[in-house]
Amino acid sequence: MEYSLLYHPSQQVKNKLFVFCIMLSLWVYMLYCCVGYCSTIPTFMLEERSRRIQAPRPLQNQEMFVKTQSRGLLNNESDSDSRGDGWEENKGEMTYDEDSVTGALNGTESKKLPQAIIIGVKKGGTRALLEFLRLHPDIRAVGAEPHFFDRNYEKGLEWYRDLMPKTSEGQLTMEKTPSYFVTKEVPGRIHAMSKDTKLIVVVRDPVTRAISDYTQTRSKKPDIPSFESLTFKNITANLIDTSWSAVQIGMYARHLERWLQFFPLDQLLFVSGERLIVDPAGEMARVQHFLGLRRVVTHKHFHFNPAKGFPCLKRPESNSKPHCLGKTKGRTHPNIDLDVIQRLRDFYRPFNKKFYRMTGHDFGWD
Repeated sequence: MEYSLLYHPSQQVKNKLFVFCIMLSLWVYMLYCCVGYCSTIPTFMLEERSRRIQAPRPLQNQEMFVKTQSRGLLNNESDSDSRGDGWEENKGEMTYDEDSVTGALNGTESKKLPQAIIIGVKKGGTRALLEFLRLHPDIRAVGAEPHFFDRNYEKGLEWYRDLMPKTSEGQLTMEKTPSYFVTKEVPGRIHAMSKDTKLIVVVRDPVTRAISDYTQTRSKKPDIPSFESLTFKNITANLIDTSWSAVQIGMYARHLERWLQFFPLDQLLFVSGERLIVDPAGEMARVQHFLGLRRVVTHKHFHFNPAKGFPCLKRPESNSKPHCLGKTKGRTHPNIDLDVIQRLRDFYRPFNKKFYRMTGHDFGWD
């Protein structure tokens, strides 16, 4: 009896240990299987996430984003056009989208440093010229002014390249920043980027240009001094204040001398701001020839708006309403004392004559 009592608990313990070992083994096995299975889940999820991240955004959305960021001023006074829905920009986007799709499929689309730059001048007609050029299917241009060579040069060429739109083989990359023409360091910096860069300067009667410059400033700061008081250091002594940027910019010959130290004259094209208004197709023919482009933008794209005083763009194949530069363009100039205007003309005359000789072109400002 004593033996039986001692034996029974021992057997129970053994049985319990046996069952426990089996359960533990099953539990470990299940845990192992579970861990092994679960370990595959992150990899799967990461692969899926990676594929989603690497999948390119639709080209149309990319182009619309670029266009939204770099939207120009070709619009009328409606809200839709102020958002950049004018036909001329949509036409450009449709053309570029076709090229972009082709380029993407061929693997040839990439961002390039500009081969041509509109370098000046402020209030000369650079915005109009850029928007006219953006109608050309072989041109891709940044709408906003990068100001790389005068304000952001320390950021480096890769930063500058990244601002450019993607182009396919045969397309030309362009930008415009009017302050380049009058900034001393810019010619050397552009030459260091590429000595073959084609440069376009839009010039305008320096007196009219100065008044337009002042008008723009006054629209933002109505309380600025009068044009007359800013023009002269001493009006009695007829001493012009050449430190005032509105006056200084119009001394074209002085600025051009710096550019000719780095670039030959045949690498610069001088576009008449006046001709860009009265004969935009003629000036555009010269620009397209200079850039080595087929003549696509012609008289069919322009419609002169007498109320605004400058040409608007139209779709050649339709009767849709022409679209013009925005309300910030074509502002009414203030009345300036005729004596002040004449003194300014006298001041600019020697600079103009030298500029005519340097460029080989008489712009007829005198």
